Amino acid sequence: MAALIAVNVGMPKDVAWHGKTVRTGVWKQSVAGPVMARRLNLDGDGQGDLAGHGGEQRAVLVYQLHSYRHWQEFLKRDDFSYGQFGENLTVDGLADDEVCIGDRYAIGGAVFEVTQPRVTCYRVGLRLGEPQMAALLVSHRRPGFYMRVLTEGQVRAGDEIVKIASGPEEMTVAEIDALLYLPGHARRELERALRIPALSPGWQTSLQALLDDADGGSGAVGGNSGLATSSPPPAWPGFRRLAVVRIAPESASIFSLTLASVDGEPLPAALPGQFLGVRLRPDPQAAPVIRDYSLSGRPGADTYRISVKQEPHGVASNYLRRQVHVGDVLDVAAPRGTFCLAQADTPVLLLSAGVGATPVLAMLHALATARSPRTVWWLHAARNSENHPFADEARALLSRLPAGRSFVCYSRPLGTDRPGVDYTVHGRLGPERIRGLEPPRDADAYICGPDAFMRDMTGALEACGLSSSRIHTEVFGATSAVNPGVVNGSTRAPHQPARPPDGRPGPSVSFARSGLTLPWHPGYGTLLELAEACDVPVRWACRTGVCRTCETALLAGQVEYAPQPVELPAEGDALICCSTPPADVVLDL
Repeated sequence: MAALIAVNVGMPKDVAWHGKTVRTGVWKQSVAGPVMARRLNLDGDGQGDLAGHGGEQRAVLVYQLHSYRHWQEFLKRDDFSYGQFGENLTVDGLADDEVCIGDRYAIGGAVFEVTQPRVTCYRVGLRLGEPQMAALLVSHRRPGFYMRVLTEGQVRAGDEIVKIASGPEEMTVAEIDALLYLPGHARRELERALRIPALSPGWQTSLQALLDDADGGSGAVGGNSGLATSSPPPAWPGFRRLAVVRIAPESASIFSLTLASVDGEPLPAALPGQFLGVRLRPDPQAAPVIRDYSLSGRPGADTYRISVKQEPHGVASNYLRRQVHVGDVLDVAAPRGTFCLAQADTPVLLLSAGVGATPVLAMLHALATARSPRTVWWLHAARNSENHPFADEARALLSRLPAGRSFVCYSRPLGTDRPGVDYTVHGRLGPERIRGLEPPRDADAYICGPDAFMRDMTGALEACGLSSSRIHTEVFGATSAVNPGVVNGSTRAPHQPARPPDGRPGPSVSFARSGLTLPWHPGYGTLLELAEACDVPVRWACRTGVCRTCETALLAGQVEYAPQPVELPAEGDALICCSTPPADVVLDL
């Protein structure tokens, strides 16, 4: 008979870590006497990061006495105390390779149902003083598991644990954990897992993505679509020289460059919505400048067209506008990006402001070329006709769609701008306007523009009933950081590190979106830690090569891993949390 050895609770607290402050509830202490298990938590317990922990599906975390003994032997430690792995219930029995998702247990006066394995998170390593712990829990197949509370009631150390129902499919916690995190992802096992009603929605979404990818959904080679969205492998490694064959104005501040192969051969097809990385040398004596520009032309054309907004103090945009001419040659990385038009038969909403029209215009080209029967809405915000790029081009493309619709807002129309012809309404394209249009709820929406515009449009579409999974955004420049639990994240612009480590500098590392190039030093540890030293916005969760939150497009170069991740990223990507550069690299950060 399994038994409850300890009940452990703890409220979130601030902990110093790597010069930052982390808000975490991973510090648990055993309590004597009965504790009430409620729908969202045990009394006296809390989580510091509710995005990754807690909630109805993750109300109670369980870890086993047998796993404690395993880690004592493996880590050569004898200082563990109950609750040290962040668990609420320390149990004797209920091994991860025996307990199944959907199993139900009576403990004391409460009834629980197993919903998912533990989420990989750096904070268990922080608690144990073992930075690799998140990866070890997965590779050793000892993650522990979460339960939801079906019947609220009191539990206490010493209670017997009685199994009262078995989960359908009888898939163990260890099997489900390995199915998501370890190589393999067998179709039959994915289908089995998705038939388990008790499996938490987050895990269902991840496993469904893996199943879709098994049907050729993403086009990516390798990687793990259940944890990270990846683009298909790049058509060529590093940078390739392409010739400028045309330069054309699109509005008062936006211009386009058409690029062709220097040998006249057709260029590899790009997906609608992808971008190119362009390496420029405005100052021959300085490090090159690397910028990403969305493709705005017809996907599948023999050439590429990128469109650029000339910023008043933009080094790259002003160089392209003033110094680059037809016949010049540029260094260009292959098309990349995951902001791509999905193949479906649902309605499509293409929303943009200013130069944000560029990637969604490529999507409009693809739909018009295919004479798509899908309902297509083109919604664009501009100041007036002088600042309205691709106006005639978009109108011509929409005229080729049987179910195309245009809605253009001018915030400050000129006296010569014609309502009903050049624009639809005078005013902002704001949330109220979107709600008034009543967009179809089953639509897939693609949004590009300033951050505030994308936030407003996303919120408005969600308010209209669109699922967040159907709303896609494209960010120009650095992406927003994901640093779970960190409460004092930096707001500084990316910069050279204040104090580079001692020793001889190594290869160069370029953060393309941040416009930063600097030499590598082994003292940084990993590419992630180098980015953090420069305040480059980064995304991570486990920091050990498991969760793939840090997976980043590698525009040029290669990386080496130490430790080796549990599964390699998609071809053309890098896991920056556990990698270093053996030679020059360019990262899409």
